[in-house]
Order: sequence, then C-alpha cells, then structure tokens
Amino acid sequence: QVQLQESGGGLVQAGGSLRLSCLVSGAILQFHSMGWYRQAPGKQRELVASITRGGIPNYVDSVKGRFTISRDDPKNMVYLQMSSLKPEDSAVYYCNGGPNIRWSWGPGTQVTVSS
Repeated sequence: QVQLQESGGGLVQAGGSLRLSCLVSGAILQFHSMGWYRQAPGKQRELVASITRGGIPNYVDSVKGRFTISRDDPKNMVYLQMSSLKPEDSAVYYCNGGPNIRWSWGPGTQVTVSS
C-alpha cells in the first residue's frame, strides 16, 4: 500500500520561502509522474505543480516563477521549493500522482503566509 508523507510546512511572512518534502513509500517513484496540490479553507483542492518521470515540470499560472518542483527518485522524494510567498498561498499542501491522482491522500502539511 502506497503511503504519502508531506512535511516542511509552517508559518512564514509574505515574501518568505519554504521547502516542502514528500516521501513516497510503497511505490517506485521513478515510474510515476508526481504533483503537489493545495487546499485552502472553503476551496477545492487544486494541482499547483507537477513533474514528469523525466523531470519536466509544469505549474499553474499563479505559482509560475515562484515555485519549483523537483524529484529525487533514489530517495523516493518529491520537493516543492516555494519563494516569494503570498497570503493567498496559505493552504494545506499534499503530494500525489500528478496530474492524475493515484493514491490515498497523505496528511498534508500546513502552509500559512502572514501579510
């Protein structure tokens, strides 16, 4: 059974940076494209970044130029480097297959950006 464990969230001021990590257990990461999603209170979960098996990234317009997705297949890890954070980036962040969800959701990691 595949388990996803996100970490690295926290409270940061606007303009700050955070690096999120996702450990994928029970699957061989190199065989899967991956994504980072976020869900703010009262809103639907949205895909913000994805990365192909070959390492090609794709981003939603609202995070382009500020977020960078990367992967370390030998470690079964996926990362999301977030910079120039805005209050509207505040949400719980999750990883999963991307752009197609494959597995049950992990607990997510809370990102709160203060103005």
